[in-house]
Amino acid sequence: MTRKDIHNSETPILCLSCEARHKGICSTLSEEQLLFLAKHASKTVVHEKAALKAIENNEGQYANILSGVVKLSKLMSDGRYQIVGLQFAPDFLGRPFSERDSNTMVEACTEVRLCTFPKQIIENIISNSPEMERRLHQQTLKELDEAREWMLTLAKKTAQEKLASFLLLIAINHNPEEQIADAKIQITLPLKRADIADFLGLTIETVSRQLTNLRKKGIIELIDRKTILVPSFNTLKAIASANDFT
Repeated sequence: MTRKDIHNSETPILCLSCEARHKGICSTLSEEQLLFLAKHASKTVVHEKAALKAIENNEGQYANILSGVVKLSKLMSDGRYQIVGLQFAPDFLGRPFSERDSNTMVEACTEVRLCTFPKQIIENIISNSPEMERRLHQQTLKELDEAREWMLTLAKKTAQEKLASFLLLIAINHNPEEQIADAKIQITLPLKRADIADFLGLTIETVSRQLTNLRKKGIIELIDRKTILVPSFNTLKAIASANDFT
């Protein structure tokens, strides 16, 4: 049997080193389907703070996140807004078969690399790929579970537990939990203090104070304004889960 590599594999070159190819919706596709999708796909870089208008307004474009973090937020009639979710690689951005947008603003909160493709192309593939449809359904259920968990976080947890839950969210999405166990990990905050406070329903002062408290307890080490070292993932997880820790 001949070993397949970049020269003799039928997998498109665009897809060979793509994380979404192995972990996202594209992992469900055959090489023939990947080849068809790759002909219409393109990789783009979206700069920090830029809005993803084509996806936000359901204007005929979907995307896989290849790297970076995207924030979802809602705008109120009086100008106030609330961050309602974060999405990471290799999440899928878009609302297949929906004729309406969700009135949710989609914005890059770090530099984001995307693989984009026309809405009609992906919907045609979904119609002929039960596995891709199932994977999209699984992502929707995952987002629903995360939304419910975040409702609990916002309603019942203390300020320290909220911040620990946020740090845990970033840690898990940057480092798969099965790989980090109780290892020492480093995370980069994708949001500024003001956005973290908005996401957690806290004030900026409370976020800063709780970061200091976690540092004094040895739960985290502050490398700089954006970089945090977590000496023990399990200890952070215990704090986020509202388990006793002294």
